[in-house]
Amino acid sequence: MVVDDHPIWRDAVSRDLEAAGFRVVAGADSVGTAGRRAAAVRPAVVLMDMSLPDGSGTDATVAVLRASPATRVLVLSASSERDDVLGAVKAGASGYLVKSASASELVEAVAATAAGQAVFTPGLAGLVLGEYRRMSATADRRSPAPPTLTDRETEVLRFVAKGMSAKQIAAKLTLSHRTVENHVQATLRKLQLANRVELTRYAIEQGLE
Repeated sequence: MVVDDHPIWRDAVSRDLEAAGFRVVAGADSVGTAGRRAAAVRPAVVLMDMSLPDGSGTDATVAVLRASPATRVLVLSASSERDDVLGAVKAGASGYLVKSASASELVEAVAATAAGQAVFTPGLAGLVLGEYRRMSATADRRSPAPPTLTDRETEVLRFVAKGMSAKQIAAKLTLSHRTVENHVQATLRKLQLANRVELTRYAIEQGLE
């Protein structure tokens, strides 16, 4: 589903995605419409603009995830402001791209988001990781003892915390892409986390970066 209040841009993005083999199930131009349509169609991925006529992309992300918790939100915005990026991630967005991204970059990002990866425009991942470090440093409680991870799962988790993609980790460890994804999914299940954004935060809090 594509959420943007500019119909020409929304239609162009939808055409690019459909040409790449995705099925665009709905479009929305406001916070209210995004929540209602997400509830109706349960999209796998929502592309979210940050500026909407009745609120922000952060508000719309909350509305979408409340209506369809299994949906993953990928922000596609003209803004790369710190408050917008961190607000979207804290609301539950899985990634953040600026609108200067090429069509091929967008297609790759949507596929990665659907697969559970956290995708950010270069430079923004560091911003998010820095905020997680700050939150970890100022936390007034320690996390309970973590579930036991295998040595390989811990190794993969360290690379996830550095912002590396599954393909990059696979190349680094001389493993197949599927093997890396299996380790990531196993770790998510053990830790009862929803996505790679939460996994990255967990790794930093545990000092695994």
